[in-house]
Amino acid sequence: MENLRILIVRPDRLGDVVLATPIPREIKKQFPHAFIAVMVRKYTKDIFINNPHVDEILIFNEAKGTKVFFDNLKAIKSFDFTHAFMLLPHEKINWLLFLAGIKKRFGVGHKFYQFITNTKSVFRNKLNPLRHEADYCLDFARKIGVQSYNYKTEIHFSDTEKVEIDERQKKYLGTKKFLVAVHTSFGISSPNISDDEYYFLIKELSQNNSVQLCVTDFEPEQRILDLGNVLVLNKSGREFFMDIAAMEIMISSSTGPSHIAAAVGIKTLTAFCPLKACSFQLWSPMGNDAYYILPDEGYCSNLCSGNPKTCRFEGQGGIDHKKVIDKLKTILPGL
Repeated sequence: MENLRILIVRPDRLGDVVLATPIPREIKKQFPHAFIAVMVRKYTKDIFINNPHVDEILIFNEAKGTKVFFDNLKAIKSFDFTHAFMLLPHEKINWLLFLAGIKKRFGVGHKFYQFITNTKSVFRNKLNPLRHEADYCLDFARKIGVQSYNYKTEIHFSDTEKVEIDERQKKYLGTKKFLVAVHTSFGISSPNISDDEYYFLIKELSQNNSVQLCVTDFEPEQRILDLGNVLVLNKSGREFFMDIAAMEIMISSSTGPSHIAAAVGIKTLTAFCPLKACSFQLWSPMGNDAYYILPDEGYCSNLCSGNPKTCRFEGQGGIDHKKVIDKLKTILPGL
């Protein structure tokens, strides 16, 4: 295809945006001269900085008002895109892409606003068969003939950042053997280990002479801070990415930091549940050494509320700090 100019739109959260990073890479492999831009929210733009497969990063202004709408439209129109991939159903963005005159537009599902604007659909058929989210994302690239099943996510660092990562690793590690990060918070989109079990986990690991324990939450609980021998790395953006890249492993629920960790190439240990919409088959970190931990068989039918926003894996057969540590010892021999 000549003069291929593609806009990939994902105004979503960190983990979702990370899982879209294979798209520009796989398109460029088949169409090396294609121009590829991404449109994302301001707080996720750092995911694509230094990405050699992305030619432009556009920021979607989410504010309301006619002026903002036309500012967004002007920014999109200025690039004369031939194709647009809207990875998240979004009515305002759908109209922006239509009014920008992009001839070939693709979205997810059967939304009425997509129908009346002749936006082609990429169907998920209610996740049947169940595939990984990164695979569903690549369905958009397949619409233009890209045949790829490489779902490796990626965040690229500059040479200066790589040096900084090495320096941070030495600084944080000190005389210890393992740098272990724990991220306790989440966006209530998936089940998570209880606050008490995270505290017991952090306390036990922080007392291990071979481990330097790091917490990456913005506002850790006071009782975690009171432990005294835990590094708190509550940065954001590229600074956050570099801190994670310095680690040996990230322990968390299925949330943005676990996908960031995968994209920078470190190990992950992630708590998952068997529910289809939250499963590791759909949301596992992609492209790294990814390990997961599940509640015991039968736990969900007996104790789980069935609501991933409130489940904390509590009770017999759930996920407690002892189960996490036992799994961690199989991943890091000598722990």
